[in-house]
Amino acid sequence: MDRHQQKRPGTNNRSKKKARNKHGPVRPHQLLNRPNRTGLSLAMPRIPRRPSDEARRAAYRPPGVDCGRSRRRRLDHILVLRRRNRDAGLFKRRRDEPAPAPVAAPSEPAADATATALPPPSSGPSSPPSVPPDVDAPRTAADSELDGLSEMVDKVWSDDTASQLEATVEFRKLLSDGKNSTVIKIIRADVLPRFAEFLSRHASPQLQMEAAWVLTNIAASDYTLLVAECGAVQRFVDLLGSPNANVRHQAMWALGNIAADMPSCREIVLDHGVVTPLLAQFKEDMKVSVLRTATWALSNICFGKLPVEVQVKPILEIISLLIHSADEKILADACWALYYICDGVEDGIQHVLDAGVCHQLVKLLMHASANILLPVITALARISAGDDTQVQVIVEKGILPCLTQLFARNYPKNIKKQACLIVSNITAGSKEQIQAVIDADIMNHAVALLKTAESDIKKEAAWAISNAASGGSNDQIQYLVSRGCLEPLCNVLTHYQDVDLVYACLEGLENVLKAGEIAGKEGKESAAMNPYAQFILECGGLDNLEELQDFGNDEVYKLVMKLLESYWDEEVSDDLNLPASNCDTETVETAAEEASPPSPPPPIPAPGSIKTE
Repeated sequence: MDRHQQKRPGTNNRSKKKARNKHGPVRPHQLLNRPNRTGLSLAMPRIPRRPSDEARRAAYRPPGVDCGRSRRRRLDHILVLRRRNRDAGLFKRRRDEPAPAPVAAPSEPAADATATALPPPSSGPSSPPSVPPDVDAPRTAADSELDGLSEMVDKVWSDDTASQLEATVEFRKLLSDGKNSTVIKIIRADVLPRFAEFLSRHASPQLQMEAAWVLTNIAASDYTLLVAECGAVQRFVDLLGSPNANVRHQAMWALGNIAADMPSCREIVLDHGVVTPLLAQFKEDMKVSVLRTATWALSNICFGKLPVEVQVKPILEIISLLIHSADEKILADACWALYYICDGVEDGIQHVLDAGVCHQLVKLLMHASANILLPVITALARISAGDDTQVQVIVEKGILPCLTQLFARNYPKNIKKQACLIVSNITAGSKEQIQAVIDADIMNHAVALLKTAESDIKKEAAWAISNAASGGSNDQIQYLVSRGCLEPLCNVLTHYQDVDLVYACLEGLENVLKAGEIAGKEGKESAAMNPYAQFILECGGLDNLEELQDFGNDEVYKLVMKLLESYWDEEVSDDLNLPASNCDTETVETAAEEASPPSPPPPIPAPGSIKTE
């Protein structure tokens, strides 16, 4: 496949986390490490202290540095910065609603059975630290902020279950304000490992629920990694098997938050075997609210590269049912999951095609909501980046007539951009697929977008037309020329610095000029007359080609020189031999030539009568 015909995957305009907080995501603060009650290192906002001489000397030769871990942390930091700069930055979901109804008391038989069936709590703190803080140490402004939390912290670390539950509820209510300062105060209180331990209190499902709620809201902030590293992930996975529906729902919510934060957090969730118990949550009798959370969490887990040991087929079996849902939130997240699988699994496109979801995806292109249309068309754009056989599947399912209707409507820019991307990937295929695009009357819309749309859409439309011109037959090229594609295609040459796009347009023009030689010989004009070369000259395309001699890319330069020497050698030679004077006659003639419009291309048969070679 030639370079200009390389299929290009669609771009994801939706980030993997959901806004959990009506106040918006919490902004990050500069963090330093401070040891907590268990010896773990928690990120704390502090003014950096001047390092000691020993610390400075040790910094030159750090002992036992884990290069792999440091590299992963740097990568995570870079990804976080990139996400914050995106238009649709990260968004998470926060539990900001009335407290659920009380769950079964510990004395009930179901609770007792659960306590004996489930494994005992894993490693974690069971009591507050035995060494009290130094009361004589100077107090800082940060320490004074914890004065109001001291009583709550004492209750959390007490041995009384009722006091623990009461304090956990108070912490959950504090987090309902969605303020970053509140999250920082709770982190300073060193209670996260204690809440993680409460997740294993199977005899106290209400305490499990409230502790999970607290950790979910902290995971909705910019401090998700602290939740992932405090020992809560495995306990959340275990809670997916809880007999209590509210606890299971809260566990799904928390795992979705953690998986959505950064690749390392998502890997932690996957390493604890979340896929199988999460898929087990999808039952016929699920409430819509719970099904929404489960689908959203599943889409977050599918984001990125899935490990080889993860079986994709069971996931697609669930998604193939979810894409028929009448609920828009479920439908949108299921379609995003399809896109992630196409992009993050080896042979992911073929797995999606084998699941038989293409017919429903194409059908959803006619959905009235743009919130549904965006993930649908993004998933289809990723499928269109497959090979010709895979692309033919969505062509046979009727995607082209749907795209024709889509182009005729007033949709947001990102949707039309993805539509043009699909067309460009189809026209990068066989002549039969190019003919299918022509028969669907899509090229008229592509040419119109290339002339009048925004820059991003123009670029995708230019790819669609240049791919069709590069791989089309003579009759198909004649059709494209008759629809006015040459002039805007020539304008692309000097309006974009994308080397691949410019080279693709040049290859398209080269194929057009080759077809023009045949058209000139078959027409009434002399054999030396190339009507397409003449039209490019009259519309100013030759000037654009000459400017590309200074483009700065060897491949582009060589192809430009080839075109100039092959089709406009006389014009270039005449320009070089012109005298330096500007007589009135030449000025008048030049003005007359510039004023005259380009001659229209010859008439061509109707689109349905075009035959491919």
